[in-house]
Amino acid sequence: MTSMSFFVILVCTVITITVNAFPSTLDGPFTPVTAPLDPNLNPVTFDLPESDPSFVQPNSKFLPEQISVSLSYSVDSVWISWVTTGCCEEDSVPLDPNSVQSIVQYGEFNARNRNKHATGHSIVYNQQYNSLKKNYTSGIIHHVQLTGLKPNTLYQYQCGDPSLSAVSEVYYFRTMPKSTSESYPHRIIVAGDLGLTCNTSTVLTHILSNHPDLVVLIGGFSYADTYLANKTKLDCSSCQCDQNRTSSDCDSCYNSRESYQPRWDYWGRFMEPLTANVPTMMVAGEHEIEPQTDDNLTFVAYSSRFAFPSNESGSFSPLYYSFNAGGAHFIVLNAYTPHDYSSDQYIWLESDLRNINRSETPWVAATWSLPWYSTFKGHYKEAESMRINLEDLLYSYQVDIVFNSHVDAYERSNRVYNYTLDQCGPVYITIGAGGGGKLETEHVDDPGNCPDHSHRNSVGSCSFNLTLGPENDEFCPLNQPDYSAYRESSFGIGLLEVKNETHALWSWNRNQNLYNHAGDVIYIVRQPKICSVYK
Repeated sequence: MTSMSFFVILVCTVITITVNAFPSTLDGPFTPVTAPLDPNLNPVTFDLPESDPSFVQPNSKFLPEQISVSLSYSVDSVWISWVTTGCCEEDSVPLDPNSVQSIVQYGEFNARNRNKHATGHSIVYNQQYNSLKKNYTSGIIHHVQLTGLKPNTLYQYQCGDPSLSAVSEVYYFRTMPKSTSESYPHRIIVAGDLGLTCNTSTVLTHILSNHPDLVVLIGGFSYADTYLANKTKLDCSSCQCDQNRTSSDCDSCYNSRESYQPRWDYWGRFMEPLTANVPTMMVAGEHEIEPQTDDNLTFVAYSSRFAFPSNESGSFSPLYYSFNAGGAHFIVLNAYTPHDYSSDQYIWLESDLRNINRSETPWVAATWSLPWYSTFKGHYKEAESMRINLEDLLYSYQVDIVFNSHVDAYERSNRVYNYTLDQCGPVYITIGAGGGGKLETEHVDDPGNCPDHSHRNSVGSCSFNLTLGPENDEFCPLNQPDYSAYRESSFGIGLLEVKNETHALWSWNRNQNLYNHAGDVIYIVRQPKICSVYK
């Protein structure tokens, strides 16, 4: 898709939905529903082959590729990121970031030319392949911040190094509306665990066809960690750990300290029709940890390849940060980073919540990968320690919606707090069915599916770190619990349309359904007069 054709999509008329046409959270709590598994749906995914045309590296030296736009903290700024010259292996000499400039030429769409320019910085990172005694060296990764932008305005831009005649084609992006209680992006797409599969292709097509103003992607991007450095695909779907985590399957899946980094380059090229034109915010999950062999560094590829409003939002970490999208404030957290009361993440989160101006950003959404309220068997209650540490904080400051992924299925909760129905609790939405992994089809309340809660291992392992909650003192419920309003095993994406300071329309869109036919639709309604913020 060319940049001009994408622009045509951006300005075309979108379909509006009547407020009274769908149920709202005020009608709840709803009786739990489990959608039947589509008999024509294959729950297994297949990775796209390396021969896929979208993975091909540009022939021209220093030509920008893997271009992406991401938001800064405030409405008047965005980041433009890209890569020049592809990956290198066999212990190649790292590329010199100073060998090519980081320049963005830009201007408003209705201007005659792109008469503004901004410069930035560039980096190169390494990933050690210990078993093969090789070292992956990335291309030169560029990050340029554009400032002084007008709200809700369409801009055109090119990135690269004009002195080397290595400049991208023209792309377009629209800035967010000003942060007020009356201004919101029209459409926000939320998706998780996309990977690089045949289902990912369908998901990307659906995202583009919905003409989003903002995209939030939650964990599971390239799935590079599911490959060994020799390009061998790991099968972790049947990983079974014993209490001491001595299973060889688990060792290969979770402790190999290997990955196949070119999958990151493939993913960046594959996603460019979206990421180069629509602000896309990245939320790290387990697949992005990728521990280094020698120095135990983590999240290196993720932290290097994308730009984050970390410094602007005061966190100084790419793993947790916040940003505004019109009258909505988004908080990004990380389940694989310390989150106890004395941790940097907890201290930052409390400060960020305390400083939100609800008259300017009435809506507050939080997002991280590992879900708290999922009733599927996979990863059940693995984030229980995070919930115990942070749930009171989110509840006290009246976070409205929580988005999670990692579980390859869809589930929406009734408003809940501490496993109890509560009209002031957030709505929790698990949306990890972006196509990257095999669908979860089993629930913990199905006979024989309750995991052994005596395994008390760290978050992210095959086992669990959890406590018995107020669910009749049972680890697993006998029936779909009342906090689970709707659950379904299908691939797809979510669409959030904030209408005003109290109403937001949420819809779950399956891959197998036609455009405009949603599987789950509900108005999420805020009640600020009843549910007040406790500071």
